[in-house]
Amino acid sequence: MSGVCRGLSSVKLLTEATLLQRCPLFVPARSKFTKARVPKEIFEERSKEHDRYGGDPEQPHKLHIVTRVKSTMRRPYWEKDLVKYLGLEKAHTPVIHKNTPAVNNQLKFVKHLVRIQPLKTPYGLPAEQDMGDTYINTKGELIVHRLLQPADPKALKS
Repeated sequence: MSGVCRGLSSVKLLTEATLLQRCPLFVPARSKFTKARVPKEIFEERSKEHDRYGGDPEQPHKLHIVTRVKSTMRRPYWEKDLVKYLGLEKAHTPVIHKNTPAVNNQLKFVKHLVRIQPLKTPYGLPAEQDMGDTYINTKGELIVHRLLQPADPKALKS
């Protein structure tokens, strides 16, 4: 007989019938260690989600947009240090990091505090002179807002 009984002060050999009579909180030990009934869909590979997030498993994105969405109050010191190291002291301010294994390993420890999005460049990477005219919209796209340049007077005459 294997079982666990709470509230039994004296330990002595008891039969099953007397144990059930004396201890109303009898819990069989076998019921504690049964197989978990977790659906198998949870353990499937997540490669199916690449289409949902606009990614390609063969060519991953090169840059992450990392935004802190939760506070670091009441969090362990190592999470606070890591958030500070990643430059995420101010909440809801996006920071761009490379998609490398070293950075991904650090982001893994604070993933419950941050939101990570891939940086998409629909119009290609901007030139160096256009870097001041870029912004990131809410969809995670890097948009180049080019200013109009004055036209050449020679081109207007002809």
